[in-house]
Order: sequence, then C-alpha cells, then structure tokens
Amino acid sequence: MSSSLHTLHNDNVCQIKVPLPFPLRWVNSYLIRGASGFTLIDPGLHTEAAEQHWVQAMDELGIGFRDIEQIVLTHHHPDHYGLAGFFQERSGAPVLMSEAGHHQVRLLWGDGQPMAAALLRLFSSNGMPEEMLLSMEDHMAGFVPLVSPQPEITPIRIGDPLRLGDHEYETVHTPGHASGHVCFYRAETKVMLCGDHVIPQISPNVSYLPGGIDDNPLGSFLRSLEAIGRYDVAWAYPGHREPFTSFAHRTQELIAHHESRLELMRAMLVEQPLTAYHVCRNTFGHKLTLHQLRFALSETLAHLIYMREAGTIREREQDGLIVYQAR
Repeated sequence: MSSSLHTLHNDNVCQIKVPLPFPLRWVNSYLIRGASGFTLIDPGLHTEAAEQHWVQAMDELGIGFRDIEQIVLTHHHPDHYGLAGFFQERSGAPVLMSEAGHHQVRLLWGDGQPMAAALLRLFSSNGMPEEMLLSMEDHMAGFVPLVSPQPEITPIRIGDPLRLGDHEYETVHTPGHASGHVCFYRAETKVMLCGDHVIPQISPNVSYLPGGIDDNPLGSFLRSLEAIGRYDVAWAYPGHREPFTSFAHRTQELIAHHESRLELMRAMLVEQPLTAYHVCRNTFGHKLTLHQLRFALSETLAHLIYMREAGTIREREQDGLIVYQAR
C-alpha cells in the first residue's frame, strides 16, 4: 500500500520523498524492512519541514524511531547526510558510511571547517569576484545547522556485502559525484540503490574540491559509470526523481552528456584563455543562486581539470588568476 507520504516498491523498499528547500524539491530516502527492524538509507537534510515529514510518514507506516536498526548513507552531501545524527539520537542505531565520505564530513563541518576556507581560495584564484566570495562564505556556513547533530560513524568496508533488511547487497564504490560514494546491488532481484551516482532526467553534479580528495573527479565519475553500467539492473532507486529502469542506457546517456560538455568548454578556449569562472558563466549562465553557482563552478573546474590531465588544454597564471586555453 502506498500514500502521498510513502511508496512501496519491490524488495521491501519503501520510498519517502523528504522535502528540500532547493529546486530539486525532495530527496529520496528509503526504508527497507527486515525481520528485526528497518534499514534507513539517506534520511535527508535536517530542516523542520523534513522532521515533520518523517514523523508523519513513520506514523502512517506504524513504526517508531526504535524500529530503525541501522542508518546507511550513500554519500556525505547534506541533503542525504543531514538528518543522520537526528535519527541516531532517537533510534540508537549505528550510522554507516564510507571512510572517504566520513573524511569529507570532517573537512566540511568539523572543527574550523577547513574545506570551506580552501574552497573559497580556489574560487578566488579561478576568477570569482570578491563580493561573491563574501556571500559564498556566509552561504557555506549556513549548512552547519542542516547537518547537526553530527552522528558517530561506523565505516562501510568497500566491496564487502552489507545486509539491508533481510538480504545482503554488494557495496559498489562509485566515486565521482562524491568521493566515497557507494551504491548497493542485490543480484537476486537485480535491484540497485544508486544514490546520486545515476539519476534519471538530470545529470548529477561532479565537483572538484581542493585538498587532494580526488584529483580528477570527472575521470572517476566516467570510469564509475562505465563499471556500474555493466550490472544487470531491473530497477534502480536513485537519490532524486523516481525509481527507473533502463539503467545501463542511462549510464551511457550521462557519459555522452559529459563528452558533449567537454567539447563545448574546450571550444570556448580555442580563441583566448579564460578563467574557470568565465567558462562557468558561459556554460551555465548568470541566473544562478549562490547554491547553484557553487556547484556550477566546482563542476566547471572538474571538466577543465579532466581536459588538462588529458592534455587537450593547458593551465597557466595570468594577472594573478588561473586561466585555461586549448592546446
């Protein structure tokens, strides 16, 4: 039985659309029923609206916080991770995520938030105007309440089977959208819980972040898509939009999208050198919120770095800024 608050799918997977204050509108959380309790996957962003939605959905399903036996995260992004500590406090359940994901949590929202300062320096050297940098700093600090309280993390061992509900799933490492991103696959039913690695209709963001987390995230993403596209998938449960079929076809669509984007960006750099900020604006336009601009510029950098490493463009300094030009 389904309702406006939840949708039951095969493999005992229950989809909960947790509201987001972003254009994406909601994130998909999943409850998987087992004999001894529920596994909760990606609980959502910590907002009052999300709390209320969960209370209503759980009441409708007839379950309480103590019925949740584990909380599993596909990756560290706030819209997936944010409510993990909230649920852990009320359920006592362990929170599982990859070690790489946990490392980024500490960089983003740990003591001193070192990632925020490093990201602002990166944006500055790549042409973002000073007035935008000041606004971006406030914007990034505003995410801390949306991921608090911080949970205690139990590391997921990449490649080891993980029991979700009553069945074991393969843990598939799929870096690119996020370093340490994992998907979960059950061969018996051909079900893939794919987080934000493969999403229908929209392309997952692929961001470059400073600090040596992933020196070529677009390269990682494309390799991960090729690898996961070889799995035999009947139903895929994504982090956004609706569950879908034609999984392998969608992985190829995403690869083609990024190949086209690479060609577009390189063409901009044939005539003259440009900063990443200018390439970003030429690609994504000027009608972006700060939230959208942060991800658009990080994704632009991921594409430029991919081309730099492939040898199709070069990077140099000009007037105190980093610029890129086609070879």
